Amino acid sequence: MVARSWVASLDAASADMDVVDRAVARSAGHGLIREITDFDVETVLELDAATLGDYPGGTATSHTPLTGSTAQVSSVRRGLGIFDDKGRALGVTYVDIDGSSAGTDFTVVLPQFRGLRLGSAVKAACVLALMKDGVRVFRTGGAEENTAILKANQNLGYVVDGEWVTLRLTAEDRD
Repeated sequence: MVARSWVASLDAASADMDVVDRAVARSAGHGLIREITDFDVETVLELDAATLGDYPGGTATSHTPLTGSTAQVSSVRRGLGIFDDKGRALGVTYVDIDGSSAGTDFTVVLPQFRGLRLGSAVKAACVLALMKDGVRVFRTGGAEENTAILKANQNLGYVVDGEWVTLRLTAEDRD
């Protein structure tokens, strides 16, 4: 076994909106949370490049580096971020939408801003924005060793409903 991972869901019907609203409000003073636009692609790419080495878990939870095109948003790929007063992305979350369901692609915060609950804030803001657009089920996941994002998701009301392990075959196993 080389990694353990989890997956969780949040149903809009059972979401505690006070908890979600408070998570967004805690970001006050750190920056402005808003939808990512084409004008933000450069700063999002800088954030992504600065955090590429921060994704634990190996194959099951790996992160493919963003490109100019994958950093852009659309009606089926949305992103929210927290931006400082100079327009620098401090943290972002991207989700892929399929009808009334949304799956988190990734959420990341610059290392020097971790521990301020900015990841929770952008995820919560994303839930609020997508609920207004009719999304009813939210999915997310991560590596077991990333306890911060697991706790952040659970605090927002996500419920872990699956776990798996990643195995690597050795030469002895192949014989």
